[in-house]
Amino acid sequence: MNEKILATPAHSCCGKAACEEPSKPKASPKNSPQGAGTTFRIPTMDCSVEESEIRQLLEPMPGIRALVFRLSARTLRIDATEQALPGALAALKKAGFEPTPVRADAAATQPTGTAHTHDHGATHTHGEDHDDEHDHTNGFSGGIWRMVVALVFAIGAETISFFAPETTAWKIGGMAVALVAIGLAGLETYKKGLAALFRGKLNINALMSVAVTGAFLIGQWPEAAMVMALYAIAELIEAKAVDRARNAIQGLLAMAPETALVKDANGAWASMPVAEVTLDATVRIKPGERVPLDGIVTKGTGAINQAPITGESIPVDKQAGDPVFAGTINETGELEFRVTSAAGNTTLARIIHAVEEAQGTRAPTQRFVDRFAAIYTPAVFAIAVAVAVLTPFFLGITWLEALYKALVLLVIACPCALVISTPVTVVSGLSAAARRGILIKGGTYLENARLLNAVALDKTGTITEGKPKLVAWRTWGDANDAAVQAQAAAMAGRSDHPVSKAILQGLGMEVSEVEDFKAFPGRGTEGLVAGERLFLGNLRLITERGLSDPQLEAELIQHEQQGRTLSLLANETQVLGIFAVADTIKESSRQAIADLKALGVTSVMLTGDNAMTAQAIGSQAGIVDVRGDLLPEAKLQAIKDMQKRYGPTGMTGDGINDAPALAQADVGFAMGGAGTDTAMEAADVVIMNDNLMRVAETVRLSKRTHAILWQNISLALGIKSVFFVLAVFGTATMWMAVFADMGASLLVVANGLRLLRGGKEAGPGQAPPAHAN
Repeated sequence: MNEKILATPAHSCCGKAACEEPSKPKASPKNSPQGAGTTFRIPTMDCSVEESEIRQLLEPMPGIRALVFRLSARTLRIDATEQALPGALAALKKAGFEPTPVRADAAATQPTGTAHTHDHGATHTHGEDHDDEHDHTNGFSGGIWRMVVALVFAIGAETISFFAPETTAWKIGGMAVALVAIGLAGLETYKKGLAALFRGKLNINALMSVAVTGAFLIGQWPEAAMVMALYAIAELIEAKAVDRARNAIQGLLAMAPETALVKDANGAWASMPVAEVTLDATVRIKPGERVPLDGIVTKGTGAINQAPITGESIPVDKQAGDPVFAGTINETGELEFRVTSAAGNTTLARIIHAVEEAQGTRAPTQRFVDRFAAIYTPAVFAIAVAVAVLTPFFLGITWLEALYKALVLLVIACPCALVISTPVTVVSGLSAAARRGILIKGGTYLENARLLNAVALDKTGTITEGKPKLVAWRTWGDANDAAVQAQAAAMAGRSDHPVSKAILQGLGMEVSEVEDFKAFPGRGTEGLVAGERLFLGNLRLITERGLSDPQLEAELIQHEQQGRTLSLLANETQVLGIFAVADTIKESSRQAIADLKALGVTSVMLTGDNAMTAQAIGSQAGIVDVRGDLLPEAKLQAIKDMQKRYGPTGMTGDGINDAPALAQADVGFAMGGAGTDTAMEAADVVIMNDNLMRVAETVRLSKRTHAILWQNISLALGIKSVFFVLAVFGTATMWMAVFADMGASLLVVANGLRLLRGGKEAGPGQAPPAHAN
């Protein structure tokens, strides 16, 4: 399989110079039991920079077995010996982090979507504790008021500096007001900044701490206060905006109900937490209720809104034998279903878990930006030192003016907007795709889909419905239409062959009694219907009975050229009817192929079906390059050949036999992933329903994401360049630099969040019906 490379959101702290590529978690099923260790919440750990710093701090320590990070929940699970854990916690606190234990029932050791019970007894299905979310919301509202007060004091300091008399008393009073503003707004910044400086790290907190302190010491105390207040407010707002991108997929978490109505051993119905519902239990859902767990309908009919899972805008009719998924909405009819997945293993839970994993590593553009930022910040810091030392000689300015310019450069040295631009955009793209029923397993595939020049498409289940249907039938000779229908339905009703089932379903008639029924493997069936001996089978059976003729064979050839399988109904003296069965093309397939063509992507059909049938389906779908009679190994070789001919190539399939080709392709698309473990594991992109048009949507989203990524990078670098020049040769001030830096950060965040709006729902292709009477 292609290695899954994924992408994590960042916070304004990601402007730190050392935005290293985080290593993969040490914990794995092989070396650490799932959930082993103790979980701690670290409120200030909200981006991969902190993760990297914590890894560098803890991994070398003896006794540390595994570290498992969940940045979206701000939790760290430490699997360590009893002797090593206190030392690890002490090291975290010394580095400026404040780990607090997460109680067992709220621990984030469970995969996202698993259920856990709070102290009040209610069971929730989600990946992040509701109390944590509540605390985070309260923290934001409380924090913003504290920042507003700090801003008021900063404005007061500016007012005193501008209007008050130049006396020692007023100056001391103004400095005191400025110190209050800095203390209210910058306490956390100083704590983290000093801890970073002690470790030799140049992060945003260290840069701001040095810049504000330096400005205060050289007499620019009003500006120092204003800079810290503006920075803290902008950072808080930016954090909220970034959380919107990070938690965009979390809206799915609330879609699974907390309780389910379950049938007990005595046949009575009782409400119970979804976490306690066992496999094979019977659950009832009424109209308007959400489905609590995955299952198979056993009783009733209804229409289910599956948009949260598959992105389908039209409710899907359900009856006995059909699957239902947790989080979907029962719009009509009462249904009973048998539970097939536990609360932590529903399709919804796996989707959310996969998206969280996709937010865990970096996309190509993000890795490039991080490498650039790692060079950019030290370089600008060095330039700031040079400005402080050399400009008095070359520009004829005072030492204080030179030092002030250097401090302005320190603010500009923070690559906040640059570094934050990529993860927010990527996470927004991943979340927007998930809402449309497209599960992209990482930023790499989100970015690389735009590069595809060709897509290989499996036939059965991808372009076609994957099951035979009666597409045409006619009487032969002077037979009566109604009699032939009734006789064919009777004979087909006694057979378990897929072709016979398709004929029976297509005719939709009551089944008459059949006596003396016999089956001839590979040929057909024989039986007595109302005293008349009938045969329903292929041309071979009819030829054996001596009932074939050139005119009949010519008719059959025409059907076979269209990829149809023929069954003939005959009595002992003549053929009575011809029934054509085929795997019909999906309504969306024609439009999907046209959409890919419009995007410059060549479609190629790869199928194990016979060449004649493949050509017929390819012609209907609008595919010119059709290759049939392919075994899985041949499909794999075909992908390699396409990569040589076209360049980046995708593969779209729906079965285990497509797995080798899906792995070889630059981007593998699995169709119909809803409820299918194999499809979810085999590909890089999972189309949760069977709509082939989602492949073109993925390519379009990839192109849009890439465009926004480079818009953000250009915007961030452009603003930095302008203020760099102004800082050295012009009159840029520190508060102007903060406005520009944090303003640019907010701009790129807002630009990245545009992806969450998505586009309009693409309608199905207007393909004509693939059958005729």
